[in-house]
Amino acid sequence: MVFVALCSTARAQDEKFKALFMYNFTKYIEWPQAKQSGDFVIGVIGNSAIVDELNVIAQKKNVGAQAIKVRQVSSTEDLTKMHIVYVTEDKSGEASGIAGKIKGRGVVLITDKPGFAQSTSGINYIKKDGKPNFEVSSKHLAEEGVKVSSQLMALGTAVD
Repeated sequence: MVFVALCSTARAQDEKFKALFMYNFTKYIEWPQAKQSGDFVIGVIGNSAIVDELNVIAQKKNVGAQAIKVRQVSSTEDLTKMHIVYVTEDKSGEASGIAGKIKGRGVVLITDKPGFAQSTSGINYIKKDGKPNFEVSSKHLAEEGVKVSSQLMALGTAVD
């Protein structure tokens, strides 16, 4: 029982780190002009405690002048109205189809599966030396229609 509690606590801590990383990514990414007004929408595909963590951040923070709204969504919804779409590891089989739907639409795809930054997403969560980290694909971010700061590339692991 203690092991289960420790695993659950570690998983919750991981989700908190991922949510904080996701918010901090917004400081280094410039979305197209058409997406710089209204709410800043983060869609989460799959079940994850990251939704709760993102909602805590959304209550206290903005992205520029935009209020943050977090939505649990399905891959069949119109994802092009979002700024970030996060695909949980358990839904990673849907990531390449999602990438095709949002390509060039100013939506940053973030995944949580080893190797996905090389093949599919703009940003992918990884563990590096046992600690939370991320990979960044400047190629995929450019395809998604956003501008990324070289500082973000330096903070993560560039894959291209």
